[in-house]
Amino acid sequence: MKRVLAIILGGGAGTRLYPLTKMRAKPAVPLAGKYRLIDIPVSNCINSDILKIYVLTQFNSASLNRHLARAYSFAGFTEGFVEVLAAQQTADNPTSWFQGTADAVRKYLWLFEEWDIDHYLILSGDHLYRMDYREFINRHEETGADITLSVLPIDEKRASDFGLMKIDDTGRVVDFSEKPKGDALKQMAVDTTTLGLSEQEAKQNPYIASMGIYVFNKEVMNTLLREAPDRTDFGKEIIPASAKDYNVQAYLFKGYWEDIGTIQAFYEANLALTKQPQPPFSFYDEEAPIYTRSRFLPPTKLLDTQVTESIIGEGCIIKECRIDRSVLGIRSRVEAGCTIEDALVMGCDYYEPFAERQSGLQEGRIPLGIGSNTTIRRAIVDKNARIGRKVQIINKDHVEEADRESEGFYIRNGIVVVLKNATIKDGTII
Repeated sequence: MKRVLAIILGGGAGTRLYPLTKMRAKPAVPLAGKYRLIDIPVSNCINSDILKIYVLTQFNSASLNRHLARAYSFAGFTEGFVEVLAAQQTADNPTSWFQGTADAVRKYLWLFEEWDIDHYLILSGDHLYRMDYREFINRHEETGADITLSVLPIDEKRASDFGLMKIDDTGRVVDFSEKPKGDALKQMAVDTTTLGLSEQEAKQNPYIASMGIYVFNKEVMNTLLREAPDRTDFGKEIIPASAKDYNVQAYLFKGYWEDIGTIQAFYEANLALTKQPQPPFSFYDEEAPIYTRSRFLPPTKLLDTQVTESIIGEGCIIKECRIDRSVLGIRSRVEAGCTIEDALVMGCDYYEPFAERQSGLQEGRIPLGIGSNTTIRRAIVDKNARIGRKVQIINKDHVEEADRESEGFYIRNGIVVVLKNATIKDGTII
């Protein structure tokens, strides 16, 4: 895999994940109590022996840069690296912002071309899955493909939410359709046994959807990006237009895969990690671990606390409360009498010294963490939030959407999202 260059697309402004992306790039959004979204594709690359990794981003990339620099430093005996490339102005591109996935890669093609490699591996920064890219690239080489797409078998119910494709009996992609419905959807049904599904699985999942993961031969991608500078997106423009003249193959991925690019999908994917006895995605895999930054935090301290089906990161202090089906991130602090249900609490970036907490309380300031006798239900609490005593974050009026930035929270799909660094005063009811 030394002749493969991985390019992870960090996404645009992250409007679908706002307000979690208000102060950070989408790949830097915290995940599962201690990781960040970017750790998923980077770990998949490292576990697949692909060690040349670029991450393209253009919004709020400070925390992403910091995380990658601290988490992934390879020894001097390898060419391996993980580097962030931010959108920038040049003499050729005075407008600078990336206009889409393909445009982002095109603007840094001058840099990618310098590498003596055979393949580009294009990945997305907001998916949750575990994949051995070696099998994907081997399939690309065996079929003599110019481009290979990773695809998911999918049933009729979910098919119209995805970009679908049609293949012939050799696995070559011959047609594309973006979120088809009705008769157009039926026409996209394919025999998925061609790609290795059993007959029963093929009946249940007669469609294949693109995962937004591609392998390109180096020269093919260089040519496609240069000859059509007006095409800015891989999935919607570059690849559908290339199917006629190039060998575009499909590679079937049968494992768990989730696009967590929206607040609801992100919330549900995090809480699904607490499911028993077998969560759909597990971080417990010795063969293919998910890496992140080593923080050297103390163990979590629980004082007379009832916890059911939850994940708690390291360095937390939790006193006399009840936690059900929730994820608590590193350095979370929860005071006595709290109830936390179906919630994602991201934790804190630092500890507040004891003396500072005490003097703050005497002066009427709210300390870091969750104050006593507070209830949090079906919510996401971003990092460094200060939630007062006797607060209820329960979406009392069942509001679906609300923008209350001045009050420190948003509501998306009925999920209350407390902003990073927000302060929620004592006795507040949301």
